[in-house]
Amino acid sequence: MRRLRAIIVGLTAFLTLCFAVVGAGAVEPIAVPLDVPALDLTHVVELRTGVGERLQVSTAPGPDGIVRRIEVRAVQPGDGDWVVFALKNNTDEQIDRLLVAPFFRLADSGVLSPDLGASRIQSISTSQGLAPERQVNQEADVFLVTLDPRTVVTVVLELKSPRLPKLVLWEPDAYKDSVNAYTLFRGIILGISGLLALFLTILFVVKGSAMFPATAAMAWAVLGYLCIDFGFWDKLFRLQSGADQVYRAGAEVMLATTLVLFLYAYLNLNRWHVSYSHMVAAAVVVLLGLVGVAVIDPTIASGIARIVLGVLAVVGAGLIAYLAAHGYDRAIMLIPTWVLLTAWLLAAGLTVSGGLDNDAVQPALAAGLVLIVMLIGFTVMQHAFAGGGITQGASGETERRALALLGSGDMIWDWDVSRDHIWASPEVEDLLGVEPGTLESAARDWLEILHPKDRDPFRSTLDAVVEQRRGRVSVTFRLRCRDGHFRWFKLRARPVIGSDGEVIRCVGTLIDVTDTHTAEERLLHDAVHDNLTGLPNRELFFDRITSAIVRARAEGVGRPSLIIIDIDRFKNVNDSLGLSIGDSMLLTVARRLARQVKPQDTLARIDGDQFGVVVISESEPERIAAFADGIRRTLKAPITLGEREVFLTTSIGVAIFDAATKKEDDLVKDAEIAMYHAKRLGGDRIEVFRASLRQHAVDILAIESDLRRALEREEIKVFYQPIIRLADDSIAGFEALARWEHPKRGRLGASEFISIAERSGLIIPLGLLVLEKAARQLSAWQEEYGSDLGVFCSVNVSSRQLLRHDLINDVKAVLSRVEVARGTLKIEVTESLVMENPEYAAKVLERIKELGTSLALDDFGTGYSSLSYLQRFPFDSIKIDQSFVRGTAKERPVLLRSIVTLAHDLGMDVIAEGAETPADVEQLKALGCEYAQGWALGEPMPAEDARRLLGRSLRAAAQ
Repeated sequence: MRRLRAIIVGLTAFLTLCFAVVGAGAVEPIAVPLDVPALDLTHVVELRTGVGERLQVSTAPGPDGIVRRIEVRAVQPGDGDWVVFALKNNTDEQIDRLLVAPFFRLADSGVLSPDLGASRIQSISTSQGLAPERQVNQEADVFLVTLDPRTVVTVVLELKSPRLPKLVLWEPDAYKDSVNAYTLFRGIILGISGLLALFLTILFVVKGSAMFPATAAMAWAVLGYLCIDFGFWDKLFRLQSGADQVYRAGAEVMLATTLVLFLYAYLNLNRWHVSYSHMVAAAVVVLLGLVGVAVIDPTIASGIARIVLGVLAVVGAGLIAYLAAHGYDRAIMLIPTWVLLTAWLLAAGLTVSGGLDNDAVQPALAAGLVLIVMLIGFTVMQHAFAGGGITQGASGETERRALALLGSGDMIWDWDVSRDHIWASPEVEDLLGVEPGTLESAARDWLEILHPKDRDPFRSTLDAVVEQRRGRVSVTFRLRCRDGHFRWFKLRARPVIGSDGEVIRCVGTLIDVTDTHTAEERLLHDAVHDNLTGLPNRELFFDRITSAIVRARAEGVGRPSLIIIDIDRFKNVNDSLGLSIGDSMLLTVARRLARQVKPQDTLARIDGDQFGVVVISESEPERIAAFADGIRRTLKAPITLGEREVFLTTSIGVAIFDAATKKEDDLVKDAEIAMYHAKRLGGDRIEVFRASLRQHAVDILAIESDLRRALEREEIKVFYQPIIRLADDSIAGFEALARWEHPKRGRLGASEFISIAERSGLIIPLGLLVLEKAARQLSAWQEEYGSDLGVFCSVNVSSRQLLRHDLINDVKAVLSRVEVARGTLKIEVTESLVMENPEYAAKVLERIKELGTSLALDDFGTGYSSLSYLQRFPFDSIKIDQSFVRGTAKERPVLLRSIVTLAHDLGMDVIAEGAETPADVEQLKALGCEYAQGWALGEPMPAEDARRLLGRSLRAAAQ
């Protein structure tokens, strides 16, 4: 007995030691204050999963500091999922609290396999021995927990599943107030949603279009979803608490299904292509099949529905953007709704993935869903109450023709031949500003308001129709407005033959074509005139010289003279005062010159700061010299700019026609030689061409002669300067640059011979040579590395090339001989060149882009672009001039950021030239510039070196 007693004492000591060790890891009690209405326990409780049917727990130390051990048995068999926590009452009052575990929370419910809600707590046990009483509630597991003064209670919850989205300890009155507040909010939302669904259903009954039942179905789907989410569905059908997973999954599936149907019906996609109908039918069948899947496994159906909603937001946004860009009114009207829907789906996605976790998120999303349906209802109602009685269409041929004429918006013109009475729509009188009824008169009275040059064609056309009794009238004429101006109209009409075979009426339409005719006249004017000054441009100037020379040779009288005027150091004016001031000064110079020139003479702007005068009014050398001196003195007068005065000087070259002059180029060349000689002598002087001056131009002529031979001997090489994509420092493309391998002078850059090629006309074959070689090299790279390489090659186009109609044919010929990926051959045009003749340039550039090239605006910022014109050009990229990149540290970021923002707003990429240092590259990257080129990124190199560099870049990108 004594030995047995010793064994028992030892075993007791061992167990006490074990309990002491366990007590060290006991549950930490959570203090429950009196003044806190709700205490979130979700992230402070201890979750134990897969423990088994029995759980042994060390209780939290009580006021006496003793740690006890309790064992809890599971109510339901299985692996056993438990939650353990302890509550502590530090006050002298008894505390009653409600332990609430909601059945469903949208926040962090998941996407692929979402938690659709269920009863969370199977049973509850406490260290006091008395289990808290379960409260009746349709939306959550609620238990009344009582804490005596100065006590610590350890609570063990047996879970029905491993998931416990939320666990909150509520003060009873606060929980009641919260439930009441949400109940009121839910009632308002359900009421609005129900009224919307009912109203849209009535609208569907009244109107037969497919968009109305689709909209009504979507409204009912939203109402069903809200009823389930707010617990109204459970009360209506007396469902078991938390057993609405099937209905919740089905509601989400129906949301996706009705959204697909609404998008299809509202955008009327069946009118665009029958394949859209097949795709939508297949999608609806699959989604409706998910309703059956929801009965078997609600989580799978709900996860697929949530993914479909996200995909539908992206696909719908792309489809709406595409149709809106093509002017489809319904797509444009749906943009605000789809933006709101996309924002709602983004917020819902963040919520279910755990990015947004707040008690107010779920009610806010419900309100947002109702707001979306409301906005959709307003959008649909615009179609329901528009159109009036003609929506049903006309059945007869006459009615269809009348409706077609009404829809065209054309004005009606009707001539009653038997009564000789013309009637025109009142809109014509409104356009002319004349009194109503003025145009209702005989045909001869119309002659009074017709332009004098249009009267005979109008009369002869009407007479021909009456006499021949067939044909169509198609004539354009001008009608005089009340203020004396004329508007252009196009008349299209057909004769109506009576029973006797004679013409009894002539009926047709009048179209106001004033804007079109004005644009055509402006296009013709701009083709031969300078856009800034309005003076004749270089092409018209050469034509006037040719005409004067031909007349002098044919008649043998009058010797045309040519005066070339160049403003000295005008570049300094642009650099110091800015381009806008420089343009204003050029306008002043043009006006002063125009006052000096006689009507029979021709004044033209032939280059940036260079003007030319074809003098026919004077033939004596002395009088021509006096005329030139008058020009010099006139332009030397100061130009006032605000409080400052600017003085300009000019270098003037004069060439007089003689028998040795063969063509206009010789006369222009002689005047330019004289002008450059005056400039070399310091400027502000006049030089008359003489044969001895040609010796000063020997080098230029020699280079021109060598350049002609260089094109034949293939001495012109094409080098390639890399253009780097700043996002990943990879090669985006190359710029093709011409280099002349001169046998005596060595390698010459483009700046040393391009200007000579421009003047001599050799720029045409030279530009075609560079374009051909660049296209063939680009094709070779694409063949070697794949046609989807994405690397482009840029080729610069000169003024002579752009202003020739053959440029389009040259590009077409090159692309027919060389196969390159569409858009990878990039044509670069300088800004100043485009703005010389914007209307003509826009037409040419559009034709070139249609051939499969892309376009870049070079040297942006150095010209005088009008933003209204710039938006009309089909450029894909803007190249920032290197002067902006190399600007001072203070001004550079502001200018560059403005240009980059402008380009992006116009939908263009930005390529910056002149990146000479790593600092330039980093700054361009920070400002959002996509591409850059310069010595810091790569020098111009032969084709083989460029090929190796491109290969290394591609291999680095692949790694």
